[in-house]
Amino acid sequence: MKRRAVLLMAYGGPEKLADVEPFLLDIRGGRPTPAELVEEIRERYAAIGGRSPLLEITRAQAAALQRRLNEEDGEVEWKTFVGMRHWHPYVAQAVEEMAEAGYADGVALCLAPQFSTMSIGAYFAKLDEALEGVAQKRRPALARVPSWGDHPTFLEAVAEKVELGLERFPADRRREVKVVFTAHSLPRRIVEAGDPYDDQLRATAEAVAGRAGQRVGHPLDWTFCYQSAGAGAVDWLGPPIEEVVPELSRAGHRDLLIAPVGFVADHVEVLFDLDVEARALAEAEGARLERTESLNTSPPFIRALAEVVRGAG
Repeated sequence: MKRRAVLLMAYGGPEKLADVEPFLLDIRGGRPTPAELVEEIRERYAAIGGRSPLLEITRAQAAALQRRLNEEDGEVEWKTFVGMRHWHPYVAQAVEEMAEAGYADGVALCLAPQFSTMSIGAYFAKLDEALEGVAQKRRPALARVPSWGDHPTFLEAVAEKVELGLERFPADRRREVKVVFTAHSLPRRIVEAGDPYDDQLRATAEAVAGRAGQRVGHPLDWTFCYQSAGAGAVDWLGPPIEEVVPELSRAGHRDLLIAPVGFVADHVEVLFDLDVEARALAEAEGARLERTESLNTSPPFIRALAEVVRGAG
């Protein structure tokens, strides 16, 4: 039986508070992080339990994906590997493990649905570095999936979470709930340079809104904004959630459902930026804010990943 590998790549995150500073050092390419910023980020992780759950969730996603691929494919034996961009286990560690196990080919998939040169492009750069470190005769050939935010099964998986999220509100108010799709902001210069990130995200949001509307039996009242912009004198993609949530609340939208379509797992940008900061902004204006459950290991999402992997050749 043929053996194939899947490399799942995610951002990474500190597994304890002591990891925060070296984690930031990795993100910043070795440049020291100002002490006040280190403390601010440390406090965010402390507020969500003192660690990032991302590695644990990514490994669970990998295990579920491996099971599904092997259950559905009787001609290939699949094995999943997990590599992180900015923390352990790094992409290079996963590639070396794959080579040591003798896998000659497979699929490389970033757990970020929409393409950007600053996100997916950076993952693939890490992958290139990792492959260069493997001897030619042991180097696996990996088909790369640049984006999958328009995959129908993925869209349905997110739409299901939106439907379930709406059920948190009283039945007689669900039609009036404002659904706010979000994604991680990036510097605006990427779009000006032709990067498809913004277009792909808005297309994902529109497609999910259409499918969710069909599921609940009425069109959604929705909008799109960005979250988790970095610091510094940079023009970031917007509008920012810090402005959108108060504006919607003041405009009379008392029920808000946040649906982060740019993320597929719980991590600090979801558990803190949305569940803590965005919720506080809404409550300060007298509004109620709920968030859709993250995809994590939901069966429809794992099915979507399996279809994306098999479609990659």
